[in-house]
Amino acid sequence: MGQSAKIKKIFFITGTDTGVGKTMFTLTLGILLQEKGFDVGVMKPVQCGGSDSAFLKKHLGVDDSLEKINPYFALEPLSPYLAFKRCRKEIRVEKIIDVANELRARHDVLLIEGAGGVLVPIKKGYLVADLIRDLDCEVIVVSRLGLGTINHSLLTINQLKGQGSRVKGIGFNCLHSGKMGIAEETNPAAIKELTGVAVLGTIPFLKEISRREIVKKCAGALDVKKILESGAAPLSYEEWDKKYIWHPFTQMQDWQKEEPLIIEEARGSYLKDTKGRWYIDGVSSLWVNVHGHRKRAIDDAIKNQIDKVSHSTLLGLGNTPSVELAKELVSIAPKGLQKVFYSDSGSTAVEIALKIAYQYWQNIGRAQKRNIVHFEHSYHGDTLGSVSVGGIDLFQKVYRDLIFKAIKVDSPYGFPILKGMSRAEYAFARLKNFENVLAKKNKTIAAVIVEPLVQAAAGILVWPMGILKRVAELCRQYDCLLIADEVATGFGRTGKMFACKHEKVSPDILCLAKGLTGGYLPLAATLTTQRIFDGFLFPYKDQKTFFHGHTYTGNPLACAAALANLKVFEKEKTLYNLPPKIRLLTDELRRFRRLAHVGDVRQKGFMAGIELVRTKDPYEHYPWEEKMGARVCQELRKHGVILRPLGNVIVLMPPLAIKQNELKRMSDITYRIIEKITKRDKG
Repeated sequence: MGQSAKIKKIFFITGTDTGVGKTMFTLTLGILLQEKGFDVGVMKPVQCGGSDSAFLKKHLGVDDSLEKINPYFALEPLSPYLAFKRCRKEIRVEKIIDVANELRARHDVLLIEGAGGVLVPIKKGYLVADLIRDLDCEVIVVSRLGLGTINHSLLTINQLKGQGSRVKGIGFNCLHSGKMGIAEETNPAAIKELTGVAVLGTIPFLKEISRREIVKKCAGALDVKKILESGAAPLSYEEWDKKYIWHPFTQMQDWQKEEPLIIEEARGSYLKDTKGRWYIDGVSSLWVNVHGHRKRAIDDAIKNQIDKVSHSTLLGLGNTPSVELAKELVSIAPKGLQKVFYSDSGSTAVEIALKIAYQYWQNIGRAQKRNIVHFEHSYHGDTLGSVSVGGIDLFQKVYRDLIFKAIKVDSPYGFPILKGMSRAEYAFARLKNFENVLAKKNKTIAAVIVEPLVQAAAGILVWPMGILKRVAELCRQYDCLLIADEVATGFGRTGKMFACKHEKVSPDILCLAKGLTGGYLPLAATLTTQRIFDGFLFPYKDQKTFFHGHTYTGNPLACAAALANLKVFEKEKTLYNLPPKIRLLTDELRRFRRLAHVGDVRQKGFMAGIELVRTKDPYEHYPWEEKMGARVCQELRKHGVILRPLGNVIVLMPPLAIKQNELKRMSDITYRIIEKITKRDKG
């Protein structure tokens, strides 16, 4: 039994049709695995008539109860959908998955036998193919030899590949004792050539069903080694990464010395690397993932759109997904926003907003209004225009000779707080600087750009309530356009669809990206009021068109993903179900304040930042070169959590769909690792 501790595998055994010998294949594979020392479990989630589950239990000698091996049984030998409908039993997919996970944990290898083929309906709107995807296991296709095999095999394999399932290979059953003809001899090789799927072997015709006979005649018939070998990518991916890729916001000298983490797969709130290790995606793949990875509704929307058109320009043409999405965005955006201009990233959404705001005043004859006001600590992207209105010196200083001059004002956030003042009092006091600038220079100011409520890239700096509303009031008072950059805060991150809605603020321009497609495809949108749009309506000869656009503006695939994302918000009541998770996160964050080297904990909704400090009193930051935040996050990876720091601020921003137990686990691990790493360095 020495090998058993080294492996954990789960295979779904499906057929090209009914009667191809799935049960016999499952039994044979199970016995051959047992002979090699593996603890094998078996499951047949849904059975209609017959005694396959009892047969497998008996001949494999597994000690799991028949109720676990076969959770759902119907007497009539029909399609599960019909059989269970006729006997008035409801199949609960969640129960099947729970039992499968229980058996998976108990055994080295779990073999799950399906019902008929992959398109067999288990219940209304739910096929065997859907169960395969939800169980997240590798698939072995079983087919008979003979005429029709190629057609049935290709249909099955193409269906599985199309839905993203991992096909381990195809195996065959010889269902008669007669001599094989040309079809039987040539079909396996043809299927391999046509599909690229491995042929796992052929089980010969067996007159006697016994362990002795199976071992004797089938030991060399199935390639058990090929079945068990990992589907993980070769180690050369790490080498190729270092050789060919230049990573963003990464000091490549350090990267070259480290072991890269290469992601090859994802599911729900988890990412899997090329070595088969799973991690909680604690930063939503850089703040973009909303409903989890491999969300079926979004997957299907993209696949369906591919079958129509993958790209068509918006320069002089329209496309249906971009029209539908624009209508939906206007319906959910803060009141007054009526027009949508598409691009492909948060930076470009901001770049567009700045250019629109500037040109608007030029077009209507107020050319003196050309300055942009932004706040200290702000981050609006990394293209030159968005860098120009950034308030973080680290990202700005090297490009000073390239960027335009903007007006920087004090951020309402300040830390540490002046003694004798609350955070809100301190914030409103600092806002006086902004008000003074607008009072003196409003005739030259085109727009004010803000990150509503949370200055995210600066370390999750949270503004007290009322500040954003006051900023909006001052912009109205002094006739300056308000640009709300909700690239990071939009799509539920703060607990509402948009942060502006917390204070019922309606900006003149709204910038969206990141969560717009649910974390699937690059897409951004800049929304404006009708007033601003009308400021670009002139005779062609006046040349006051907004001369801006990108090749992939309004890409149909990305728009289809975004539409599906918004539908999931509505169908699953994502925002309605979020408050309990936010409360749990709030409760979890309280204990971090007790740690000796945590100086501050900041949170708004599902955005949280834990600031690491060398000492609290006096308040002393860790030196940049000590890379304390990076060291904590590197250690977290060893324990199955991926977080990315902002300097010495550990950011927690998981998908909105994360389960409460996953959120708790992420918090527990993060707490332990921060305590461990900071204790190691007492300063």
